[in-house]
Amino acid sequence: MKVIDTLNKAKDTVLSFEILPPLKGKGINSLYQGIDPIMEFNPRFVNVTYHREEYIYKKREKGYLEKVSIRKRPGTVGICAAIMNKYDVEAVPHLICGGFSKEETENALIDLNFLGIQNVLALRGDARKAETSFMPEDNGNKYASELVQQVVNMNQGKYLEEEMKDANKTNFCIGVAGYPEKHFEAMSLKADLKNLKRKIELGAEYIVTQMFFDNAKYFDFVDRCRKHGIDVPIIPGIKPITSLKQIQFIPKTFHISFPEDLSDALEGCKTDLDVAKVGIEWGIQQSQELKAEGVPCLHYYTMGTSESARKIAAHVF
Repeated sequence: MKVIDTLNKAKDTVLSFEILPPLKGKGINSLYQGIDPIMEFNPRFVNVTYHREEYIYKKREKGYLEKVSIRKRPGTVGICAAIMNKYDVEAVPHLICGGFSKEETENALIDLNFLGIQNVLALRGDARKAETSFMPEDNGNKYASELVQQVVNMNQGKYLEEEMKDANKTNFCIGVAGYPEKHFEAMSLKADLKNLKRKIELGAEYIVTQMFFDNAKYFDFVDRCRKHGIDVPIIPGIKPITSLKQIQFIPKTFHISFPEDLSDALEGCKTDLDVAKVGIEWGIQQSQELKAEGVPCLHYYTMGTSESARKIAAHVF
């Protein structure tokens, strides 16, 4: 079922979560171990992330440099198919601009369509670590809005090869990202909302927010969206903090802030277990308040481990 249909038919807040594909060399069971604990709460869909391939250059004989791929994760197409087959739940692959030409994107969409996958989350993606700004591939989509347009075109039977006659129309429901604390590259909140509205006008049907830790920022974001004519469902993204490393990593990497009460609690943590306990308590508080306000869905970012999300869901659903 399409995500938008699930949201429209739901009589109460539903649950979804996001997983990281296993790194190259890891088996499918490592993926299932992260999914199994949360399936008892009947998640309506599972997002499967995709991160850009990173490269390093290794020095070889005679001074030659060899470009070597590192941190390569298996493609989302096969993983989504495996998840849907094992759990009978909708899988939502992340489509990103970075690292793909438009032709490669089209081929991925064709494969997804053949497998009966009806949902995609269209994202620009991040710059590579060695790049100071995002660089698209040759003949690739530069912005998420361009990626949305490509998916919409295929839904209308318009492929890159313009001479194709009677081409099969795909039937994808398109989600996009929203940023309660503003995308860090946007000039202003207003400019960020303008970009978001363009994606909706092109055909995106729902929004999943970047993680946030202050519900007031989510509610303000929703209010600003509505005032700008953005009327699609806006799903809040929740990230349970699980380790000391994440205390520094999350604000720096995702350009978000912790509220003072959460910061004070985290400052007293000495171990990862201490952090995870605080993260679970904060996540329960966040989730209960959001659910009480009637949000369409609570979407948990597991980042490879779902135990904290499971404990939060046990208190909320």
